[in-house]
Amino acid sequence: MTAIDDLIAAGRALVDAGLSPGSSGNVSVRAGDRILMSGTGTRLGALQPADIAELSPEGAHLSGARPSKEVSLHVALYAKNPTHRAVVHVHSPSAVALSCLEPWSAHSAIPPLTPYALMRVGQTPLLSFVAPGDPAMGALITDSPYTFRAALLANHGAVISGEDAATAVDSTVELEEACRIALLTEGKPRRLIPAHDIAAITERWGMPWTDPADQ
Repeated sequence: MTAIDDLIAAGRALVDAGLSPGSSGNVSVRAGDRILMSGTGTRLGALQPADIAELSPEGAHLSGARPSKEVSLHVALYAKNPTHRAVVHVHSPSAVALSCLEPWSAHSAIPPLTPYALMRVGQTPLLSFVAPGDPAMGALITDSPYTFRAALLANHGAVISGEDAATAVDSTVELEEACRIALLTEGKPRRLIPAHDIAAITERWGMPWTDPADQ
């Protein structure tokens, strides 16, 4: 498959999973020294090659469709995770809902309730609100002191990167499930995964997690 095929398949997978209502959300892949990104206003489940924008690593529009206004999110997350080749941004229901609540902790808006979120996502900080499309969205990622492959954008949604497009989609699905479980248990006496197990799981799976004692 080509990078364009990967991008189109990722868009369809996100819609099939119920994570990209209407024309919301965007997805990109890195191909050599270029970023290929879904164009503004496109429906991710019906992407065609003509709907894809070609960008420089810095986010300059080179050719193709007009890129999403949230280019800065993608560029910043690629810079934060240089080995990752795909970025997904969604307005999925549970991620948006949890992004409207106060975070569980500074390093992760989502509490450690299931091993699967720790295995596939790791810590997910809540980034401060800025209006969609504001270039400051990228600065929130760049300036964060935490390592992460996923973050919640306050009152907005989520952004996730992965080693390839399929991994980024899988992480997005797991993130949405983790947010749903966090919402279902909100306000109840939760039983969290013990700290030593969190450390063992995230280390084994290579996922970021900050020990509060190190903050």
